[in-house]
Amino acid sequence: MIETRALETVLSDQKEELEARKQEILCHRPEETLVEINSPQAQVIIGVRRSGKSTMCYQALQQKGVRFAYVDFDDERLRELQVGQLNNVLEVLYKIYGDFQYLFLDEIQNVEGWHLFVNRMLRQKMHVIITGSNAKLLSGELATHLTGRNKEIVLYPFSFQEFCEMKGVDAESVTTKATAFRRAAFDEYMQQGGFPELLIIEDKRHYINTLVDNILKRDIEQRYKIVYKAAFEQMAHHLLNISPAIVATQELTHLFHFKSLHTTKNYIEYLKQAYLLVGVQKYSTKSKLRIVQEKLYAVDVAMMNMRDNALSAENLGWRLETIVLIQLLRKCKLNGWDIFYLKERGGECDFLVCQGNHVQQCIQVSYDLSGEKTRKRELNGLQTAAQVTKCNNLLLLTDHTYEDTTYEGLDIKIRPVHEWRASS
Repeated sequence: MIETRALETVLSDQKEELEARKQEILCHRPEETLVEINSPQAQVIIGVRRSGKSTMCYQALQQKGVRFAYVDFDDERLRELQVGQLNNVLEVLYKIYGDFQYLFLDEIQNVEGWHLFVNRMLRQKMHVIITGSNAKLLSGELATHLTGRNKEIVLYPFSFQEFCEMKGVDAESVTTKATAFRRAAFDEYMQQGGFPELLIIEDKRHYINTLVDNILKRDIEQRYKIVYKAAFEQMAHHLLNISPAIVATQELTHLFHFKSLHTTKNYIEYLKQAYLLVGVQKYSTKSKLRIVQEKLYAVDVAMMNMRDNALSAENLGWRLETIVLIQLLRKCKLNGWDIFYLKERGGECDFLVCQGNHVQQCIQVSYDLSGEKTRKRELNGLQTAAQVTKCNNLLLLTDHTYEDTTYEGLDIKIRPVHEWRASS
């Protein structure tokens, strides 16, 4: 239990920290437009830790100019807070902020039973904005207890365009100078990734090590009471090392000596729910075939090898593919689309963008097309995708090649990823 006086100190400190953000130069995110401030539904912003969720919510509230109260439940001083004390929190908030109709709850999943409080706030016509780092704890409990009275918004680390904005790099001009600066920024982005704080932190390796450790231990092991902690962590790092990779559940079960396939599947699901990994299903018109052979990616390229003892290869093609996927996920969330990968005997295609059962675009990713064998393989993958899906909107993304070509009667655009991302 936490005394009311201690609560007042913590929440006053947090208000002071929030006020200080007014002096910071912040990046506006496209996902801000999805936050419906005046909705009777709880607005739930989820995503990997340190992706900028609280900043995005703060900016959305500031733009509307509404009076709101704020609590960050990731504060270690609130570690012992229990759901029965949330009304005490509300009372202190009214004392500090005065009257308000908007309540911003950061990392609320840290309080067991939190959904009961949120449900009561919604019944009392309070507008509630929630952030959290675990999809199941948020969306699962909300779906059960709020009976659909919530809207879920996923936020990923910075896109390349947002990265350019924060670094002061021109993402639009086509002059030689602007293109060169943008090219240099993309090389940096491909190594560093999009976590906002990495723009100002020098010891990036330590930052990522700590972040991954917190996700594994706090967001997963503690909440799901993982029994085989060491083996679970080894599997998590292994999947980050080899990503992108198609999941071989039986192989992982044998490799890490888990007792059953069920345990392995649960562990993978936990990693996805905490947004350490994201999955892409195999394309098929048959539902039962779409739920097997999922392909896993790190949520950000920084996770791939910026960790102790990673020893993962510096595969620029895999990094480029990961960057493309995260941008596609961001676009698809904004537009209500789905993403699949294609694997057929005739060839493979990295991404199919679908709206309903209609394939809108087939996208292949390859770092370097200078080798004839590589070029033919990538173009053949797009040809196979066009044959299977009847889609002729074909795009091949590379590190630097800009070209329009025809292959086996198909028109294919070849574009550098840094230009595609800047215009997406």
